[in-house]
Amino acid sequence: MKGSTLFQVLAILSVIGSVLSKESTNTPTQLSSHTFRYQLLKSQNETWKQEMFAHYHLIPTDDSAWSDLLPRKILRQEADELSWSMMYKKMKNPGSFKVGGDFLKEISLHDVRLDSDSIQGRAQETNLKYLLMLDVDNLVWSFRKTANLPTPGKPYGGWEAPDVELRGHFVGHYLSATAQMWASTHNDTLKEKMSAVVSALSACQKKMGTGYLSAFPSELFDRFEAIKPVWAPYYTIHKILAGLLDQYTFANDAQALDMTTWMVEYFYNRVQNVIRTHTVERHWLSLNEETGGMNDVLYRLFAITGNPKHLLLAHLFDKPCFLGLLAVQADDISGFHANTHIPIVIGSQMRYEVTGDPLYKTISTFFMDIVNSSHSYATGGTSVSEFWSDPKRLASTLQTENEESCTTYNMLKVSRHLFRWTKEVAYADYYERALTNGVLGIQRGTEPGVMIYMLPQGRGVSKAVSYHKWGTPFNSFWCCYGTGIESFSKLGDSIYFEEEGSIPSLYIIQYVSSTLDWKSGKIVLNQKVIPVVSSDPYLRVTLTSSSKEGSEQLSTLNLRIPIWTSSKSAKATLNAQNLNLPAPGNFLQVKWSGGDKLTLNLPISIRTEQIKDDRPEYASVRAILYGPYLLSGYSSGDWDIKTGSTGSDADWISPVPAAYNNHLVTFSQESGESTFVLTNMNQTIRMEKFPKAGTDAAIRATFRLIFDDTLEKISSIEEAIGKTVMLESFDYPGMVLVQQGTENNLVVTDPPKDTATSSFGIVHGLDGKDNSVSLESVTQKGCYIYSGVNYSSSVGMKLSCNSSPSSSEAGFSQATSFRMNNGLSAYHPISFVAKGGSRNYLMVPLQSVRDESYSVYFNMQP
Repeated sequence: MKGSTLFQVLAILSVIGSVLSKESTNTPTQLSSHTFRYQLLKSQNETWKQEMFAHYHLIPTDDSAWSDLLPRKILRQEADELSWSMMYKKMKNPGSFKVGGDFLKEISLHDVRLDSDSIQGRAQETNLKYLLMLDVDNLVWSFRKTANLPTPGKPYGGWEAPDVELRGHFVGHYLSATAQMWASTHNDTLKEKMSAVVSALSACQKKMGTGYLSAFPSELFDRFEAIKPVWAPYYTIHKILAGLLDQYTFANDAQALDMTTWMVEYFYNRVQNVIRTHTVERHWLSLNEETGGMNDVLYRLFAITGNPKHLLLAHLFDKPCFLGLLAVQADDISGFHANTHIPIVIGSQMRYEVTGDPLYKTISTFFMDIVNSSHSYATGGTSVSEFWSDPKRLASTLQTENEESCTTYNMLKVSRHLFRWTKEVAYADYYERALTNGVLGIQRGTEPGVMIYMLPQGRGVSKAVSYHKWGTPFNSFWCCYGTGIESFSKLGDSIYFEEEGSIPSLYIIQYVSSTLDWKSGKIVLNQKVIPVVSSDPYLRVTLTSSSKEGSEQLSTLNLRIPIWTSSKSAKATLNAQNLNLPAPGNFLQVKWSGGDKLTLNLPISIRTEQIKDDRPEYASVRAILYGPYLLSGYSSGDWDIKTGSTGSDADWISPVPAAYNNHLVTFSQESGESTFVLTNMNQTIRMEKFPKAGTDAAIRATFRLIFDDTLEKISSIEEAIGKTVMLESFDYPGMVLVQQGTENNLVVTDPPKDTATSSFGIVHGLDGKDNSVSLESVTQKGCYIYSGVNYSSSVGMKLSCNSSPSSSEAGFSQATSFRMNNGLSAYHPISFVAKGGSRNYLMVPLQSVRDESYSVYFNMQP
């Protein structure tokens, strides 16, 4: 039998489970973690390395082979075994399956444009700036070094450093992200940059002459195949292959496709050699090491080339020990490294799409069900310290290392496939939840190249104080940086889907301000979404369109009615005529012509969700959502909320009026060469150094002016001079600054019955300077909030009078005068105040939080 024929037979036999007593390919917990592996390989502690790698490819659970799993649930009768074998024989001839199915068709990124003032538009623009900041020579430095080519520039750091075994992975992501971003923007500078990267990599591949292309030498694959310690070389190869394939798909770069097929030929021969020299079991054993989405990219390639070698190699990167568990519908994913295995499921979804094998639709449907029902947080994300924990035991996992960003990126792909196959609104709802809460908040505002690895969900956590903290533009390049730049390059890819036909049909599943050039419908569709606010509890969407010149086409629009809304007070009109709305969780179907106008108003309400934990003692641990937005409460660890006994949301949570932003102030002073701000520190008032925006220090230095006349409205803070106010602490809503007599420290506490002790007059500054104010006690005229003279951080604030010993100091006027500026922090358009046991919480969308400390789960009791 010829080698290639033997290779194919062994591959098919392995897939159907004929290899007996196969270990489950899941590496030990620590070594599966990217974070741990990077830390280990960077360590100088050789003893620690030897100890850890002594356990390489040992596994905590020895699952039986796929063939041993099947009889429990599928092979119930001997006759079934023949059917099972026959099904896999068809895999050699994919034409025997009905391929394609009745799937919704993707809308090209080239045809969708995000509005620049939308959340998604701003996130896309921030990412574009980062992609343009990166230097081509620095990106490909290690590739050129490996190919023995000149290396201008200098290598980047972090996970792209020349001594990191995973180097090159980010460059693959960069190719994908730039291809998607170019399709989304048609930015000419970006097109030049990404083409330069492809050309540089092509030169490296040609120099080596074998088809091999990577930022590290092929010796890493020698170790991989010898079952010796190495950090996931196929993981990086997947990223490079996917990037090149995306350059072909989105930018029509034929050179990139040639490079892809040459690379795949090289790795086909390597895998063939392993199986011919050893056994296919040896190949499966090597898959203990993470291989990314090799099966996914190879199925995608096969869909383009039709080359059976590409299909066969894709089969060999499916992971039977994991897919087998899902095939028999065993919820046994606990302990698996999440982001090693989600891409394998995505690959199995592509297997279904290119072969039509229904088993793989069943596998991914079951996988989505168990992750969503037992392993997901309120964000829609999953994993703790990169792993799946015990099902429905998530209350014990809340900490800083929740929800690896890569897992959310990949779970969105899983749900996207399922929606395209089924048109079930639940999958679109999930996509909205995970994108809104798990992706859009991983950038630090509009700072290019600053992203997070994990999304903390414990009590009083911060994105800035997790293990990785915020990354940096040129010295991080974690796996989550790679998926991050892709996520923000393709924000337009899941707003619209279509069904072609004599009457084309468009599915609108995400409400994002955008414009669609819908070629099948022969119209340009404009979707305008009014930004959601807490003071107006509706999602308000308007759709208009214009027909393309010389074309008239009747079409159908299908608008998602999300599960989080209510039929009560919902309203839709087409050309000012009311439409009947279906129940939430369905699509509103509308016959559409160019020139039509549709308005959709969907009510948004507060709701709470119990954490996925079935232990009675955690029944009160709940998350708070406003439509699709998960709310987080500014908190240093407090998490008690009192909901009252009536069952009404109004008893415990209320929206913050939009006008309150005009009432936010920060008081500052100069002392020495530094600027200090009036700050609430643990409910005492101190002067602290001027903070960075988006931090705990910034919110502690922000106060709301509560006017003596509650109906008072101002358009600028200068209008507050001459008025009587109370100062409410921004991060302790409901609590105000209170005097405790002269020369005693000021505190933040509940308003006293006699509000006079918490009231101050804002008067022109005693130092006589322009734009200066002093805060005078209402009950003790001539007494002012006083900082001291030539102080440093953390000086306590007190009330001091003209007649007090302090007034004899030369700097009394200076110490009682402040600059009053707009608050360092501001209320998000979606802001609420929730009542707690000992304090209240300012609630804002998790996606908007930067460095501030917060909680997303609360102990909610009557």
